[in-house]
Amino acid sequence: MKISFDELKAAFKNVLLRLSFTEEKADLCAGIFASNSRDGVYSHGLNRFPVFVKHVQSGHIKPDAEPVLVERNGIIETYDGQLGPGIYNASVCMKRATTLAKENGIGFVVIKNTNHWMRGGTYGWQAADDGCVSISFTNAYACMPPWGGKDARLGNNPLVIGVPRREGHLVLDMAMSQYSYGKMQTYELEGKQLPYAGGVDEAGELTHDPALVHKLQSALPAGLWKGSGLALMLDVLLTALSGGKSTAAIAAAGSEYGVSQCFIAINSPNLHASLIEEILAYTKSSTPVKENGAIQYPGENTLAIRKQNEAEGIPVNEEMWNKVKNMLH
Repeated sequence: MKISFDELKAAFKNVLLRLSFTEEKADLCAGIFASNSRDGVYSHGLNRFPVFVKHVQSGHIKPDAEPVLVERNGIIETYDGQLGPGIYNASVCMKRATTLAKENGIGFVVIKNTNHWMRGGTYGWQAADDGCVSISFTNAYACMPPWGGKDARLGNNPLVIGVPRREGHLVLDMAMSQYSYGKMQTYELEGKQLPYAGGVDEAGELTHDPALVHKLQSALPAGLWKGSGLALMLDVLLTALSGGKSTAAIAAAGSEYGVSQCFIAINSPNLHASLIEEILAYTKSSTPVKENGAIQYPGENTLAIRKQNEAEGIPVNEEMWNKVKNMLH
């Protein structure tokens, strides 16, 4: 089943308006949810929207909250998100970071007490569209065992790096687990196994079963001990810089809300575009392992899916789409 971007966004917006979102916030948040599905990140578009609505209804997300500046130290600004919509707060913070970058060469914005930003890559694309290099990251609910452990103590704490490029931005959006839980949900909804092992079972053996990984909260760190260490350090950085909740505190609350995030933007008059093209050409000159295989740079597949879905319509999970439509009755 496929629907248009405009139809998807309109449905999201109408639901949010019923939840007391202002016209501006409803339009921005609906646009991001629809864009996530349009770009092929269905796990943080339509498929995540019902969860977002539940968090609003439970009071974990406050539609009328605005991020408040609590500290300024040169080009570093710290905000309290006041439990506002994470996608709204993140958009505001990245915009502030790029504004600071255009004034000073670099902008550094940290926010505490905010909510899930959905697809982290959204803010890499946002900064790149604004002409800035960016680095952003967030902490999250504990859903991954540290290397050598059995119990979930780390968030997947996504890291996003974006570089503007005329032919198509470079945007790396990676969870610290081999698969984000959103991606595993997509496989689970489709009744598919993971192509590569994504976690461990009760016996500590690698498994391709996304439902089992979700049940056990046993996601495999990307890069094994390296991903484990990076997830830990991102949480340490965020907590130290923002004074907000750590992954431990988020987990203790029993639900993922009140997280901390960081947005760094860099504005340079010359990004040496020809050298970037040399890097990409050299990388893509490697012989594909599989016949007719492709070597892609971060963001390339997103652009291809975006173009296809704009032309043909956005594939939707019928069950999830019906859930959203039922919210309008």
